[in-house]
Order: sequence, then structure tokens, then C-alpha cells
Amino acid sequence: MFLDGFIRMCSDGFSQGWHERNGGNLSYRMTEEDVDAVKSTFTSSPRHCSMAFSAPELRGAYFTITGSGKYMRNVPLAPEKNIGIIRIDESGTGYDILWGLVDGAKPTSELPTHLMNHTARMKATGGACRVIYHAHPANTTALTYVLPPEAKAYSRVLWQSETECAVVFPEGVGVVDWMVPGSIDIGRETARLIKDYRAVIWTFHGIFGSGSDFDETFGLVHTIEKAAEIYLKARGAGIIRTITDDELRALGDAFGVEINKAFLE
Repeated sequence: MFLDGFIRMCSDGFSQGWHERNGGNLSYRMTEEDVDAVKSTFTSSPRHCSMAFSAPELRGAYFTITGSGKYMRNVPLAPEKNIGIIRIDESGTGYDILWGLVDGAKPTSELPTHLMNHTARMKATGGACRVIYHAHPANTTALTYVLPPEAKAYSRVLWQSETECAVVFPEGVGVVDWMVPGSIDIGRETARLIKDYRAVIWTFHGIFGSGSDFDETFGLVHTIEKAAEIYLKARGAGIIRTITDDELRALGDAFGVEINKAFLE
């Protein structure tokens, strides 16, 4: 069941060290089959909450989402206290809490960014993208202290740090320079970029990744984090050679993916 995958991803992210305290969050746009599988558990008197923004494209959509102030390490122990299922209302300006988030809990404070990103990725993928994941991986965050906040700079460093990167995210990665998290502004800026990039790095903070399912999304973030770690280790030791642009082009040809030509030299 989808809930098993959702809970496992929260647990795996914590095990990787990406979710200190209540850091990070996860959301999943449910299918009709998902809703049918669990609707018997929905409360008969849902709590309604308003939003400070409008998400008209998501009216009537159901999401499983982590709670505000909740710890990823606790999700497997007490799912109903730490995650919940919500439905966006018909106005697109509020939602009903149908399951979980007990004792007055609410969805993550990053809800605006999640819903804006879901909208952007829905449009970009024809509805295939269902998962939005925010994590605080240490090496990816450390990378933001040594590179300028430019998509080309990050994409090239990551592609050149491990061979599989150009295949996993051939479009590169987006970058949002520091902004206040949880704000409408950072949500809009992230959504602007995530329509073109499956992953967007927040400087001095973490990363947002997206995908069609939990494995794809977790794998994307895991790949980026590992490449960042390799780069930082190599930079510390002293880089004397790396993957060339011609080799990146050869990778694209071999695996049938289109490497973002704007980032090649």
C-alpha cells in the first residue's frame, strides 16, 4: 500500500541523516485507487483549514503529507500523530484533514511550496509526478557554500562527480538562493524552477526532489547527495581530472537521454 512506501521513505531519509529534529517534509498526491483503499478510515467530521494562497489546479486532490513540527524518526512509530491525509477543497484555498494529524496537528509549514511544486510538476509531466520531497542532506547543503547560486555551476559539478548523474538528471538541477523557508515567495520561486528541473537545491538549507513514485524521488536525492559528497572529498584532496563534456555527450548517446546542452561547453 502507498502508506507503507510513504512511511518507509520517511524512515529511510532519517536513517541517512537528512532529517535532524523536525527538518524536512514529504507529500504524495494520491490516486483514486489509493483513496478507495483507505477512505473507510477517514473521519466523519474532518477539520477544515484555510490557506494563504490558492491552488485551483489541485481542487479535489488528496495528499498524504507530513505534519508541521513532526519528527521523521517518529513516523513509523506513530503514523497518525505525524502524518495525515488531506483533501484540497473546491475553492482551492483550503483543505480538510481526513485522517491522521491528530491532536490538532497541521501539515508541514512548507505546504505552500509542496502544493505549488505539485502543480508545476503535474503540468510538466502530464500528471505522472506524484511525490515532492524536502530533505536536509549535509553534503548537498555544504556544496552551497562553495559554489555560486547558478544552475549551470551545480549541474556541471554534480554531473562530473559521478558517472550516473548525467543519466539520472540530464536536465541538471535548479538553485534557489537563500530565502525565508515556508514563505509564499520561496514556494513560487521553487515552483518556477521545478517545472524544468526535477530537483531544486536551496542554498544553506537543503533540497526539493520530485518523482513519479517514492523510489524514483528518493533515488534522485540520494544520487545528488552522493555526488556532492564525492565532489567535496575530491576538492579537499585536490582535483586533477574529471569527466569531460565529450564524455557527458557520449553518456547521453549511450543511454538515450538528452543532456542539457546549455550546461555543456
